Amino acid sequence: MSRIAVFLIVFFALALSNRAVPTVEAHKKHDPTPVAATITSLDPRFDHLVPRDAKLERIAEGFSWVEGPVWHKQGGYLLFSDIPSNSVYKWKTGEHVSLFVKNSGYSGKGPFAGKEPGSNGLTFDDQGRLVLCRHGDRQIGRLESNGTIVPLADRYDGRQINSPNDLVFKSNGDLYFTDPPFGLPNAFDDSSKAPVQGVYRLSKDGTVTLLIHDIKAPNGIAFSPDEKTLYVSDVDPNRTAWLAYDVKPDGTVENGRVFFDATRWRKDPFFGPDGFKVDRQGNIFGARPGGLSVIAPDGTLLGTIETGQPTSNVAWGEDGQTLFITGSSSVYRLRVTTGAARY
Repeated sequence: MSRIAVFLIVFFALALSNRAVPTVEAHKKHDPTPVAATITSLDPRFDHLVPRDAKLERIAEGFSWVEGPVWHKQGGYLLFSDIPSNSVYKWKTGEHVSLFVKNSGYSGKGPFAGKEPGSNGLTFDDQGRLVLCRHGDRQIGRLESNGTIVPLADRYDGRQINSPNDLVFKSNGDLYFTDPPFGLPNAFDDSSKAPVQGVYRLSKDGTVTLLIHDIKAPNGIAFSPDEKTLYVSDVDPNRTAWLAYDVKPDGTVENGRVFFDATRWRKDPFFGPDGFKVDRQGNIFGARPGGLSVIAPDGTLLGTIETGQPTSNVAWGEDGQTLFITGSSSVYRLRVTTGAARY
């Protein structure tokens, strides 16, 4: 068994043992609750992004392991995945948290052999349709108006992909996604694992292209505002980092490099950087063990937001200047002074 496989098995075992079982409380209306957080400015630029007196609020809790938040601008609500419960939930100000999609990642009738069957990353296409990274069914899927989920990408070079983790649309409609084996029953040691843990592009014509093949554990993914740089987070215990790639005119990538080393935040068994988003100035707001890191386009660490929780992902929402944060069993909200690049 590989060293990284041992780490991942320990991670899943410990993380799941600490996750709350979803209860009726998860579906009740909750008033936002202030939560202690330490906001540290390390560069004057940070103070123009996050106010020193910014308040972190918990807006929903009682789930198992939440991920993939995404804001629906027209509807004014947030969606997020609860991976172990195989569900997507909806949060809207003043309303109860409600179930939005059941069987969000695994549509099989029988029990899933692993512990992570549900959807992970979520996004909307240019027609407002929800697109999901689906662990159990090993595919990128799209939710149709009749409630069915149709597969958009599930194979490459004749073989099943692993368990898509996160995704982002380019402005031309192409979808880029990461495909680690975290959602497979035996992760890196699963007998059905694909030959690589790839980063792929799903073109508008349905073609799936392998763009990056040499990342051990690709996780989060996002573009710079000008789409000239593609960022990917790697949670390989031997290289916990945010990576950067130059985007070529044809949409493929080159010149892969470590953009920011996240070793300082490594906290076994939750190794390193997870999901992240980029603001309109090109700064990365990245989830990682214990909170968020804010990194400038020049690679400078501008500041940190310490929550003390295993933080999984973030999303811009409301008027574009609210940051929604998923962490462990809860969803949080933080008002900032920067905002989404495209909104």
